[in-house]
Amino acid sequence: MTVQPFRSVLYIPGSKVRAIDKAKSLPVDAIIFDLEDAVSPEEKESARETLASALAEGGFGHRFTIVRINGLDTIWGTADARAVADMACDAVLLPKVEGPEQIDRLAGLIGTDRAIWAMMETPLGMLEARTIAAHRQLGGMVMGTNDLVKELNGRATPDRVAVMTGLGHCVIAAKAHGKVIVDGVYNAFKDEAGLAAECRQGRDMGFDGKTLIHPAQIDTANAEFGPSEDEIDLARRQIAAYEAAQADGQGVAVVDGKIVENLHVDTARRILAQAEAIGQIAAE
Repeated sequence: MTVQPFRSVLYIPGSKVRAIDKAKSLPVDAIIFDLEDAVSPEEKESARETLASALAEGGFGHRFTIVRINGLDTIWGTADARAVADMACDAVLLPKVEGPEQIDRLAGLIGTDRAIWAMMETPLGMLEARTIAAHRQLGGMVMGTNDLVKELNGRATPDRVAVMTGLGHCVIAAKAHGKVIVDGVYNAFKDEAGLAAECRQGRDMGFDGKTLIHPAQIDTANAEFGPSEDEIDLARRQIAAYEAAQADGQGVAVVDGKIVENLHVDTARRILAQAEAIGQIAAE
């Protein structure tokens, strides 16, 4: 089993050469190079050239590279799409996706070989999560929780009650179709305890990782979304006990007083595969 970690997904402005270059040395699993919100209107065109040059230069190692373009309903979106079609990135992120037809339109501009990711940040996007996740070219979903709170006219509270229904709906849709899904950003980048709590909430829900707005958030996200030593130890013992039980003609095993079935072993193997991938990243 091969696992691509997405514990930490850092936004980097596509117009900032120094920030792009610094990202090559950060212990982050994925990078979203942003041509949308992080780039001012007067810099939109030059940012495309800056980012294309930086990606062509390479040096991002294991980091999964994603370019967020402007929406296709903006004056910059189509030009962004045509430019990113030739960029050396792993995926293209489309803002405010509300249906599979938007992904079709983007695919018509960039081709069918490049993975498309969807920003999930509107009420209609929540309702259409199932059809979006089912799209053959979709590689992943990114929650845009700030925009979603705004669109709902809700309040940003620590329990995230305003967006909890949408978060759950998108996780279910993504998992049903085997797609990656990463949680929204935590705005208070100096609040490590608050970030850790929100990461744990997202991990418990089933998210694969967290989008981040500052490098200071990377270690916390990596720790919360990666398997702990205790989880790794338990996974190894569950697999060993289950294989021993099977050798004795039994369908279940017992570890720490709890039943271990095939479904638990599947989870255990995924945990070990993730740990192995993280170990390889750390060794780079």
